[in-house]
Amino acid sequence: MIGVKDNGNISGIRSEEEYYMVQNAAERYCKPEIAFTSKEWNMGGKKVLEIKIPASKVFTHKAPDPNNKFKAYLRVNDENILAPGIQMKIWEKLNTNRSIKFVYTDNVKNILAHINENSKISIGDIQKKSKLTKFKTDNILAELIIMKTLNLHIEVNNVYVSLNDKPENDY
Repeated sequence: MIGVKDNGNISGIRSEEEYYMVQNAAERYCKPEIAFTSKEWNMGGKKVLEIKIPASKVFTHKAPDPNNKFKAYLRVNDENILAPGIQMKIWEKLNTNRSIKFVYTDNVKNILAHINENSKISIGDIQKKSKLTKFKTDNILAELIIMKTLNLHIEVNNVYVSLNDKPENDY
């Protein structure tokens, strides 16, 4: 909603310029381009612009960072944060359309044991406790998340996983 402040107060928009700013951003600053629809509302005499972005078949859309390098971001609460490595790994695996060939190894068993000991545990703590490389840890965790064995919890300053006690959840 453009013209509504974070606290819910309606400030309104002044012109059609806001629509064109959104259109320009979707076309020029998003790779691949993001499709959207818009609807103008009149709320208490003030115009508000509703922007709807439908789910994309592409998992990763990127926007430029301050150094003009295109990176993926996530919305967490009211902040845009850089997508963590584990989320990028999940998207990468989902984009390949290849089946996961999963083997229940001692590494997997140890990771699941560490997670089972905690209600939720950070990715960094799992890596330290398992003594695996970041690459290996992220691969195992991404596969367990895709298979809905684990839940991924992304907060502004940390990333956690927990055992999924409701395997019907969709990612």
